[in-house]
Amino acid sequence: MSSRILIEDATLVTMDENDGVIDSGNLLIEDNIIKSIFTAAEDTPGDVKVIPGEGKVVIPGLINLHNHAAMTLFRSYADDYPLMEWLTKKIFPAEARLTEADVYWGTSLALLEMIRGGTTTFVDMYYFMEQTARACQEGGIRAMLSQVFIGTEGCSEGFNTFEDAIKFIENWQGQDEGRIQTILGPHALYTCPPDFLKKVLKETEHLNTIIHIHLSESKFEVEESIKNFNKTPVALMDELGMFERQVIAGHCVHLNDEDIDILSKKGVGISHNPCSNLKLGNGIAPLQKLIDHGACVGLGTDGAASNNNLDMFEEIKLCSLLQKGTLEDPTAVPAKTAFELATRGGARALGMEGHLGVIREGAKADLAILDFKKPHLQPHNDPIANLVYSASASDVETVIVDGKILYNKGEFLTLDEERIYHEADKCAKKLRQ
Repeated sequence: MSSRILIEDATLVTMDENDGVIDSGNLLIEDNIIKSIFTAAEDTPGDVKVIPGEGKVVIPGLINLHNHAAMTLFRSYADDYPLMEWLTKKIFPAEARLTEADVYWGTSLALLEMIRGGTTTFVDMYYFMEQTARACQEGGIRAMLSQVFIGTEGCSEGFNTFEDAIKFIENWQGQDEGRIQTILGPHALYTCPPDFLKKVLKETEHLNTIIHIHLSESKFEVEESIKNFNKTPVALMDELGMFERQVIAGHCVHLNDEDIDILSKKGVGISHNPCSNLKLGNGIAPLQKLIDHGACVGLGTDGAASNNNLDMFEEIKLCSLLQKGTLEDPTAVPAKTAFELATRGGARALGMEGHLGVIREGAKADLAILDFKKPHLQPHNDPIANLVYSASASDVETVIVDGKILYNKGEFLTLDEERIYHEADKCAKKLRQ
């Protein structure tokens, strides 16, 4: 027997080009699909769970396009360092002590935070990814996961081989009823030299998979690439043929006009991570220019070690305000555009446009319901503006992934919240020693 959920009389922020915002709409979920959307009164189908929607706003589940979930264990561990010092002096040495259990519990903690904040899909790159996949399977979230690997000596050695990444793809692709997808995760150009990346591309020609990589995150990275190869990281990646594959590039902060042109024409999925970029002192990406060039842009949080939270609502607001302030233009990245980046933009980067990041008949039933009966979300002049400039993760009341309720009114239905807090804290204390 199919499972059905009916959300009645809610405001639906569809992010669909045809519908936009539907006031007093009804949404019927059947199994894992949005079956129908209607406004006129209809008889309630039998055997259906009804969620009253008065005063609620339903949005497509948010898509976090760049994360390192298990790095929740390093939240507040290594703050206020420059990127390369943060990596080489603090993070890489601590990561060398990671165990499978650490990654499992660190990921589980991240899932609590993401689900609680309306994120239904995330893209992740880290170590011991079998444990990340296991946590995602138990939590019920949708994930695109890559076992990170490094092509230079001396960086977190022992659990980051290219062969491990291939094995992970073979073992986990399409697991958990298709909610777990596997992708390829070379860390960055400064840890994966061009000759190594050529080998990776050659040996993965048969894999129909996305590549997930850090790109042009810092001035240092760009300066080193120009010094060593006489090309920016983006131009070098293009020369290597990397962009002939589907790529999600994390950060893309330091770009020249040629870089922007390449990224736009090649359809590279760009994860804009404003909070992490600011915290590590890496600057402000040219988001409005990327949008103007038709680039494929979504939003990500990066890991909690460099953010320090996984709150997509914070990223949505900040991505808009930063551009308005730096460009001295209040029309830059308007509210609807900012919200599109966290929904349809992420889906486009994943090749899932029309299936994720949108409320429409036939799309996946990945949704978040926010309680708008709060002072900071009143009045309802513009629901999208309220979502972008006023809402926060704490306003999320219900989260549904693949037609299953994962969180409702303060209760996690698939995860043991108290045990995760306890185990994650134990892991973090061990790693600090």
